[in-house]
Amino acid sequence: MADEAQDDPIIASAEEVDRQIRAREGAPASHPQFDRLVRTIWRLRQPDGCPWDKVQTHHTITKNMIEEAYEAVDAIEAEDVVHLREELGDVLEQVLLHSQIAADSQEFDIDDVCRELNEKLVRRHPHIFGDPDAAGAVDSEGKVLDIWDKVKKSEREAKGKTVDQEKPGLLDSVPKSLPALMQCQKISKRAAKAGFEWDTVQDVWDQVESERAEFDAEEPGSQARAEEFGDILFSLVNVARREGIDAEEALAASNRKFRRRWAVIEGACRERGVEPEDLSTAELNELWSAAKADECS
Repeated sequence: MADEAQDDPIIASAEEVDRQIRAREGAPASHPQFDRLVRTIWRLRQPDGCPWDKVQTHHTITKNMIEEAYEAVDAIEAEDVVHLREELGDVLEQVLLHSQIAADSQEFDIDDVCRELNEKLVRRHPHIFGDPDAAGAVDSEGKVLDIWDKVKKSEREAKGKTVDQEKPGLLDSVPKSLPALMQCQKISKRAAKAGFEWDTVQDVWDQVESERAEFDAEEPGSQARAEEFGDILFSLVNVARREGIDAEEALAASNRKFRRRWAVIEGACRERGVEPEDLSTAELNELWSAAKADECS
């Protein structure tokens, strides 16, 4: 685990920032429950600890991290505060468990994780923790994101020089494990910022039509046809980006809408004493239209 280098300018800056924050009225102080939780996770990993916890590795619990994060998002979407508190605890458990696994291997510990995150937050908010006169000029979310992107770019370049003396690729830091739609949004946004962009939204729609034509030209059921379908989706994500629409959120909203309307259909079927699969397509469409009309009324 890394030693705290008191002469490190970043750490010194973070310490000074913390001193200033502590002086502000209402600033959070100690968190004894957090330390207690860290000790609990440590105890579970001891030789005489939990048979399950003590044998886990980063790889064996990878899916747990993803699942817990999605469950927290579900609680947010449902506006279920009590459930959200529980799910955030489960996410935190994954962070602490991964940190303890790393600590057991003498790689890093939770203090290293917190220190590095704090330094990064300070570094990426120069308009808050840097020149006081610059803070007033950053008066919009867009300007903040521009600063964030510039700092991230410099961090990637510095990391590339440190590791292999080569400038990292534009897309290297986009996680390949992200869901495909989220990954697509990040990839297309970075490519566009690098100048690989259409002139107008209509040009992107034309690209969608072009990809549709290539899709139709391929043999049904073939891998080539599947790949062309992926290209259609990729182009549609670029339409969303140009329109200022978050494609992930838009699709999630459509999923929720479909779930609501399908629940209405199932309710109507229960009232009739039938199952949805017992109805014809025309009957199901009629119930769907009714559910849609109810939402609009």
